[in-house]
Amino acid sequence: MSDHGPSPKRRNPVLPPRRPTLPPVARTRHALGLSAAAAIGEFALQECRECGAVQYPPREACRSCLSDMLTWRPDNGAGTLLASTVVRRPYELYFREHAPWPTGLVRLDCGVSVVAFLHRACPEAEGRVRVRAYLDRAGRAVLVALPEQEVPDMSEDPLLKAFGNAPKGRNVLVTDGRSDLGQAMALAALKAGAETVWVGVSDPWKAPPGFKALEETPGITVLSLDVTEGQSVETLAGQIGGKVDILINTAEFHRTHSALSRRGVETARAEMDVNYFGLLRLGQAFGPAMCSRAAEKPKNAVAWVNVLSVFALANYPQQGTFSASKAAALSLAQCLRAEFRSSGLRVLNVFPGPVDEDWNQLELPPKLAPAKLASAIVRALEDGIEDLYPDPIARDWHERWRADPKVLEMELTA
Repeated sequence: MSDHGPSPKRRNPVLPPRRPTLPPVARTRHALGLSAAAAIGEFALQECRECGAVQYPPREACRSCLSDMLTWRPDNGAGTLLASTVVRRPYELYFREHAPWPTGLVRLDCGVSVVAFLHRACPEAEGRVRVRAYLDRAGRAVLVALPEQEVPDMSEDPLLKAFGNAPKGRNVLVTDGRSDLGQAMALAALKAGAETVWVGVSDPWKAPPGFKALEETPGITVLSLDVTEGQSVETLAGQIGGKVDILINTAEFHRTHSALSRRGVETARAEMDVNYFGLLRLGQAFGPAMCSRAAEKPKNAVAWVNVLSVFALANYPQQGTFSASKAAALSLAQCLRAEFRSSGLRVLNVFPGPVDEDWNQLELPPKLAPAKLASAIVRALEDGIEDLYPDPIARDWHERWRADPKVLEMELTA
C-alpha cells in the first residue's frame, strides 16, 4: 500500500460530442448548376445551344463542337442500369462513416452515362431506372438511381434518409400556432410521423379559432413563444433548444397598408420585428444548439424551415412593406444557411404565392390553402430540397424572375 493513502478515484473522461462530417464540397462554378437545380427538386443537364449535344459531367465547352453556349434544361432521368457494385471502404471520412454505398453506372436515354448511388429496390443490370438529383449534407448535388416505378416504403431506403429531412420520428417546433398555417403545419408534421410537435403561441389566453382542438391533440404540446421578445425566445430555447430536430418558422406579421400611408412606418416596423428580427432572434437562440446536435445518433437535428413569400424575390407594390420585410428575411435566411452549412443542418426556404388567409382577402384566386402548403413543406423536407415554390403562382413568378428580374419589376408596376 502506498504511504500516501488510497489513490483518488478517477473520473470518467468527458467525451466530446460527435462532430459532423460532410461530403466534399469542391465543385466548379459550372457544376454548381446541377446543385442549383437539385435545390428546387429538379434534375437538369447541360445542353449545347449550337449542336444540341447533352453534357455530363458539367463543363465549360461542348464536348462535340466546343461551343461555350451551354444551358441547363430539366431531364426526366430515364435510363438503363449498365453495371453495379457496392463501395464498402470509401476514402472520404463522411462516406466511410455511412458505408456501404451501392453504386452503379447508368446510361441515360438522352445519351450520356452517369455514376449514381443505387436505391435498394433498383433492378439488376440492364434494368430500367430513373435518376434524380438530391442535395447531400454539404448542399451539393448527388445522383441517385431509383426504380422506374414506385415501390412500397420507398422513402425508407437508407440512401434517401441520408439525403432527406423527414419529420418521421423527430421533434418538431412550429413557432406560431395562432395562424391557420401554423395549426395546419403542426397537424401535418404529426401526420408525417413526428415524435413530438411543439407549437409556440404568443398569447395563449387569446385562443384563435381552432386552437383549442389543436391544443387537445395527442402529440402536440403548446408552449409560450413570442418572437418579438428576446427573453421569450431565449427562455423557450433553454427549455427545448437541445431537443429540437426540425424548426419550422411560421411566425408572420402581414398587412397591406401602402408604404406612403400614415400607418406605413408603423406597419413596416411591426412586419420587420416579426418577419426579420423574429427570425434573427430564433437563429441566435436555437441555431447553435441545433448545429451541435447535427451529428448525434440515432436522432439528430436536420432542418430549419423559413416560410417566406414569393414577394421576397420582387416587390409586390400592393403589399410593399410586407414584400420588403420578406426580402430582408430571405437575405438573413441565406446567411443562416451559410452559417449552418458546416454542421450539415439544412435550411429550407419556402416561397408561397398568396395564401388563403385574411390579409389576402382582396387577392383574386387562385390562393394556396394553408393545409396544402403544410403538406408541400412536409414533402420538401422528405426530399431534402432547399427552395420550395409550392403553388402555380409561386412557380410562375419564380420563372419570370429567373428569366429577367427587371422585366418582372416593370410588369408589377404597370
